[in-house]
Amino acid sequence: MDLLIYLEERNSRIDYIFNHIFQRVLGLKISLTTDLEFFNNSNLSKIEYSKKQNSDALFFEASDLLFETDIRKQNLTVSTYKKTKVFFQCSDSSVLPFDPFAASFYMLTRYEEYVSNITDELGRFPAMESLAYTHNFLNIPVVDYWILHIKRKLKDRFVAISFKEHTFQFINTIDIDNAFAYLEKGFLRTLGACLKDIFKLHFKNLKQRLEVIFFNKKDPYDTYENLLHLHTQYKLNTVFFFLLGDYGKYDKNIPFSSKKLQSIIQKVYRFCLVGIHASYQSLKSPKKLHKEINRLQSILNQDVTLNRQHFLCLNIPENYKYLIQHHIKNDYSMGFPSLPGFRAGTSYSFYFFDLKNNESTDLKIHPFSIMDATLNYYMQLNPHDSLEVIKNIIDEIKQVNGTFISIWHNESLNYTDSWQGWDKIYEHMIQYIVDEKN
Repeated sequence: MDLLIYLEERNSRIDYIFNHIFQRVLGLKISLTTDLEFFNNSNLSKIEYSKKQNSDALFFEASDLLFETDIRKQNLTVSTYKKTKVFFQCSDSSVLPFDPFAASFYMLTRYEEYVSNITDELGRFPAMESLAYTHNFLNIPVVDYWILHIKRKLKDRFVAISFKEHTFQFINTIDIDNAFAYLEKGFLRTLGACLKDIFKLHFKNLKQRLEVIFFNKKDPYDTYENLLHLHTQYKLNTVFFFLLGDYGKYDKNIPFSSKKLQSIIQKVYRFCLVGIHASYQSLKSPKKLHKEINRLQSILNQDVTLNRQHFLCLNIPENYKYLIQHHIKNDYSMGFPSLPGFRAGTSYSFYFFDLKNNESTDLKIHPFSIMDATLNYYMQLNPHDSLEVIKNIIDEIKQVNGTFISIWHNESLNYTDSWQGWDKIYEHMIQYIVDEKN
């Protein structure tokens, strides 16, 4: 046993955040007790987490949040400690001037999203409504820094404690919203697209469409060979997410029955992990989610346990409950579409905690911090400035030995139209990471 922790009360919220911080991140074996006499008589390394100090142990003053059972709007005051933004302030008797456990719980559970009714046109919680954006720490993995503050206090007090060591990691993820620009769309969609090109005088696009369909010119979204080449060249940990939902307003992929699409999925699966890119329509329909997962399972002949939501639409907690019901174990949707950074304040993976039921789950959340469409479409940055943003995020994650997860799309690597001039930005990102690791 590495650490004994005294609590005035033990509950699921405390168990969740203490397990994440002490066991999963710091790698310590902990024991929790509410028996003060036993705690005071113990010779183990020990800390106290309570509202009022009851011992001479290392004392972390507790806020109310972890002892509450309901969900209510928190009146938070944000200040700065050692250049890091903090909240849930504590008195001078506490070893830290803020409660890192309550603050971490608030960020990881996405507490603020439960008490907000503000959404964008797709029903998503907007980045600009977040505490992190409002107080200018969205681009900082604050939870990871708070855990380092805890670690330093423990090291200062207990020199014999040994911590788990982490190294910087990179997970390369690719979303396939639309497998092809022109191929496999069917007669009616293709005819309609051709007529639209003519009506809008998009003759260059019409010419390219016809060349791809009738003269075997390579489809501009067919960038799979290049993606797999880079995956192999740089020995990347890559996950592809394929959209297999039915055609709709926000789900304009090709039919899942396409033999070309199935062949691509099977080829990619020989080299990389593959997950479902749950459609926009599935967000409110467990039946559609079930159907899409089954489609991918039938193509792979394997269980599907990885997911990312199309358009990054997360309806917390209902969406996560649907995923759990359909045996999804890992979700990669945690991030904002409109801004880069750390939606949950961390670069580390963590488990989903259902605030409405006050219970932990086994759904693992893998937060991303950069998406190609964020930089190009939402922020309208040029390629050079986008690469600088990417490098700054990577540098931040390096400081905490966390995991950098990026999102790119097959269509963004065709370097034409809206992606003109983006040549090599994706590879430059990878090269920067490889150089940093070396």
